[in-house]
Amino acid sequence: MRRPSFTLAAVLSAAVLAVAGCGSDGSEADTEDPASDLDGPPIKVGFLNPSGGAVPQPGADTGAAAAVDYINGELGGINGSPIEVVTCDTDTTPEKATACANTFVEEGVVAVMDGFNLSSSATLPALTAAKIPLVGMIAFDSVTGSAAENRVMFGAPQASFLVGAMQAFKQTGKNSVTLALVDTPSSHQTIDVLLPALAGALEMEAKGVYFSPTNPNFTALAATIAKDDPDVGGLVASPNEGACTALVQGLRQLKYDGTIFTAACTDYIEASPAEAAGGALYSSVWLPAAMDNAPDEVKADLEAAEKAISAVEGGTGGFYAYGEFAQFVTFAKALEGVDGEITGEVVLSTLKGLKDFPSFLGPKISCDSPTSPNCTTEMLLFEVQEDGSIKAVGDNFLQPVPEVLAQIPGAT
Repeated sequence: MRRPSFTLAAVLSAAVLAVAGCGSDGSEADTEDPASDLDGPPIKVGFLNPSGGAVPQPGADTGAAAAVDYINGELGGINGSPIEVVTCDTDTTPEKATACANTFVEEGVVAVMDGFNLSSSATLPALTAAKIPLVGMIAFDSVTGSAAENRVMFGAPQASFLVGAMQAFKQTGKNSVTLALVDTPSSHQTIDVLLPALAGALEMEAKGVYFSPTNPNFTALAATIAKDDPDVGGLVASPNEGACTALVQGLRQLKYDGTIFTAACTDYIEASPAEAAGGALYSSVWLPAAMDNAPDEVKADLEAAEKAISAVEGGTGGFYAYGEFAQFVTFAKALEGVDGEITGEVVLSTLKGLKDFPSFLGPKISCDSPTSPNCTTEMLLFEVQEDGSIKAVGDNFLQPVPEVLAQIPGAT
């Protein structure tokens, strides 16, 4: 029985699925293939692995690999059938995403899992024509997130994270923000359009700045942010954990004492809890650093995810690992009990039919919106504690202002 292929230093599988045009450099491990005990026909899905280009998302492949072993080993697959993954590496360009989509169509996958890609919309023409849905957590491509056709995103839209965070900052007396984003075409919608509109709606002062995707200077960026001494300064989104660490260090060296907003980064907290304390970060799912402060019903799932992700030899943790893990597991759980053959059309109709469904590590989701691919608008905003743990503002998921989200295409 064939197993998924992942571009990792080592993957927990007994064999590698080699697919032309797709990543297939995983190395063999001694661990028994969890799918070997499952006798149902494999359910093949594609995975857009954001491994290359100017803005890779390290950890997404780790989360996917861990999730496949967890689904096949701990959950018994999907109705007794193993999930099998065809991986294709992307580099943020539409051309590569299109090539991956064509490969997935040729391979006959029943869904494509989006790993936080900036050009995922380039896959939609080929996938839609083949009736293969695109399934993700957060649509990092604003075009993907602007309509509901043939796509499902289990997390909130990008706008929710910015709206929810700024809403919470405003409620705690913070009235000015300076936020940075990597300078890519999709970023300008956020910095040039969304941020000013949101600031006006919340009666806040807001400034957006860019940094180079190929040669970022975080010392200079820290100086730019600290210059006006805003109540909140930091990153709307981060290209990697190292960017957050560098920016936090730069801001603290400049004696900036406002709230440092670090997108979804977490590694910098463990590296230097004292510098991180008082900062804030967002997430679509519960993260291990929140274990002590998470609701009791979440802790068992967090422990299971942490165990599976840490078992991936040479893997990378962090938000993208846990977000991707949650995405795959929610997908598998949603398809439990489906009668008959699972096709792309069956996957899409099943996911679109979810109503108040408990997502893995996330909120209850409903995916039936005719105007948005997102199954929720709720998000988590964490505050970094002095001991290095993180605590959710309001102790759980936040609901951004619906009136503000309604002004953003595809958000609701």
